[in-house]
Amino acid sequence: MFATYPSLVDRSVLITGGATGIGAAFVAHFAQQGARVAFFDIDEKSAAALNASLTDVRHAPLSLPCDVTDITALRKTIAAASQEIGAFSVLINNAANDRRHRLQDTTPEEFEQSIAVNLRHQYFATQAVVPGMRELGGGSIICLGSTGWMIKNAGYPMYAMAKSAVRGLVNGLARELGQDRIRINALVPGWVITEKQRELWLDEAGEEEIRRKQCMPGHLGADDLARAALFLAADDSQMCTGHDFIVDGGWA
Repeated sequence: MFATYPSLVDRSVLITGGATGIGAAFVAHFAQQGARVAFFDIDEKSAAALNASLTDVRHAPLSLPCDVTDITALRKTIAAASQEIGAFSVLINNAANDRRHRLQDTTPEEFEQSIAVNLRHQYFATQAVVPGMRELGGGSIICLGSTGWMIKNAGYPMYAMAKSAVRGLVNGLARELGQDRIRINALVPGWVITEKQRELWLDEAGEEEIRRKQCMPGHLGADDLARAALFLAADDSQMCTGHDFIVDGGWA
């Protein structure tokens, strides 16, 4: 049995990159808690399939197409979603792309794109929702980080750099936002085995690495991250801000 959070019922929650993977788990879990959920994604087909699967929830999620790397579009879509379901009490900055790349091959254009999809939108989505949170008397902002940079993984230096900067974003805003009872934390996943990870990178060597390095047996799943996000969004975490919350199965 898992926890339910009465404080999340009817609250408006915004999730970026919500159509698949960890984002889809966020959408499902918050909707199942009775929240009013809006989520953005460029994958409209997967978004529609997710909505169709959530038939027994208090509020049907609102899915809107949005390229979060386009800040003008991001601002307009946040405003439209807020007008539809109300000012947001919760923002989950989830959208990202951990595409593999090499230092020697990186172009300036690829660098800017990586920062845009993995970091920049987190800052500007936060900027957009804070006025509404102030009017509500508080809120919770959850920024998705990664243990990849902490454990010095190879293969995605731009992604690692962007995810390490999420820690700076959280630290840089915690005191300022805290004065208005707005919490901001980093939710930091380990190796979450989503469908994408299975298709692209999980092989027998990866399974052996999990068995050797992860304290807990089995695969870390998107639902494990979603349950942590529920806690950080609910009133139960009302005095938690400016921290990393690591969910990695105890990776050594």
